[in-house]
Order: sequence, then structure tokens, then C-alpha cells
Amino acid sequence: MNSNIQLALWVVHPILELLLIGAMLWRRLQRSFPVFFAYIVFQVLNFLVLFPIYRAGSTAAYFDAYWISKAISLAIGFKVIHEVFLDVFRPYHTLKDLGTVLFKWAALVMVLVAIVVTASSQGSIDSPLVQAIIIGQRCVRVIQCGLILFLLLFSGYLGVSWRQHSFGIALGLGGFATVDLVGMALFSGGQIRPHMLSLINAIAYSLAIFVWIGYASWKTTPRNAPANMRMSQRWEQGLGDLRNPIGEDSLIPMFERMVDRAFSHSPAEPAPEQKDEQRVTKLTVAGKAVASFSSRKLPTDVAR
Repeated sequence: MNSNIQLALWVVHPILELLLIGAMLWRRLQRSFPVFFAYIVFQVLNFLVLFPIYRAGSTAAYFDAYWISKAISLAIGFKVIHEVFLDVFRPYHTLKDLGTVLFKWAALVMVLVAIVVTASSQGSIDSPLVQAIIIGQRCVRVIQCGLILFLLLFSGYLGVSWRQHSFGIALGLGGFATVDLVGMALFSGGQIRPHMLSLINAIAYSLAIFVWIGYASWKTTPRNAPANMRMSQRWEQGLGDLRNPIGEDSLIPMFERMVDRAFSHSPAEPAPEQKDEQRVTKLTVAGKAVASFSSRKLPTDVAR
């Protein structure tokens, strides 16, 4: 019965994805999220290739096609995370550049981890390609979970509303990734069987598509501007100062700014008009003192 339900959900997925494609074209979201749009289109094309092979009963051909498409889907899915990240940090150019560099290093680390773990597991019955794809899938799922947690915790500081399209994409990816990781942990511990794991993942992916359709159908909302965004602006300014120092000896200007800030709390220097008034006052006081001194009677020895 689980196999029949799984097969029905497999057929329903491309129908829901076509609805999602239509909603994105209606809202013209393919311009704002081209990688995510390509990800959904690839899932539809993947079904059109895999389902006939599955119905034909060619096990070897289906095995190769499935894992190759899995690798391509993971690569595009990782790029979708980067696209959501860039949309979230769109107002902060320096943070966006830093995030791009971090994503490149994360991709390199994922590839190295997959190669090392695959080379070290000699007793596994799976092929090296399958092992590398499974390890890469777990790494991508962990990053997707981290993305949605990051948005939930720091959305107030970044001005990201929960009704924004990027938040909806991250919510669908993060929710499906969480269910997938929990299911893999239960499967590794012998708590559930492979058919149950496939059924849980199919249901979770269906719910993710419904979330994406709902967000694609809504109108986008402008970014919030709470007072907490000052922290993000300070991060942006700090990274900008580190990236573009004033001169070659950047420590000297930094210390100069520190001294200026320290002395900025001292009383301000009087304006030129105030200086003139003070000078006139001093001369008046000095004149009065001389006049009073000259009006006094001098001693006789001094008068001589």
C-alpha cells in the first residue's frame, strides 16, 4: 500500500510543480529567482525521463538515471540556497560578497568531504558515485536547515518579512530538509523501512510545493525597517572599512579616528565671533583696570 501511495504522490508532484511554474510566471518571479525556477523545471523534466524508465522495468537504466539526476538536483539545490542568501542580503553589498565567498568554500569542503568519506568506506555495498551523492545530499540538507534557522533568528535584524518570497523558498527547503534528515537518522537506526522513508519524503516534498505555490501566489511585501537593522548596517560598515582601508598604513588612520572620537566628548572650541567677543571683553576689563590704577594717588617717590 505504501508503494501505491508513493507512486501516486510521484505522479502528483509534477502536476503541483506545473502549478508552481504557472504561479511564478504570473508573478514574474522567474526574473527574481531564476535558479529556483530552473530547479522546479528540472524536477518536471526529471519526472518525464525517470517515470517511463521505471514503468519499462529497466532496473540498471533507472538506477543510473536516478543517481545522475540526483546529483544534478543537489547541485541546483545548493545554488538555490545561494540565490536566497543573495536576495536576503541585497541591501548589504559587502555582506553579500562575503556570503558568496563563504558559499564557494562550503561547496569545496562538501566535495572534499564526499571524496574522503567515499574513499575511506571500502566495505560498503554502494558504488562510490552513490556514496558521494548521499554524503553531498546530507551536507546540502544541513545547509538548508541552517538557512531557515538563520532567517528565523535574524529576520528582524535584516528587515526580512515572513511574507517575502525568499523566506517562503527557504521555508519549503528547510522543512523538507529537516524531515529528510530525521528520516535518514531513523532509517540508519533501523526504526523505519525504506518504503516508509520514501513515503515520508514524498509527503514532505508535496507540502513544500504547496508552501511554494502559496508564496508565489501572494504579492511581495517591502522590507521592514526596524531599529534593529542598525546592527546589520554596522556590520556592513565594519566590513566595508576592513575591505577598503584609507591608506597603506591603515592602523594610523584607525588610531587617529579613535583619538578624534575620544576628544569629541570634550567642550567644543568657540566660534570666531565668540573669540572676538571674548577679546573685546578682555580689552575692556584691562582698560578699566588701567583707568582705576591711574586715578589713584601715587606715592611721592614714584612721582619723581
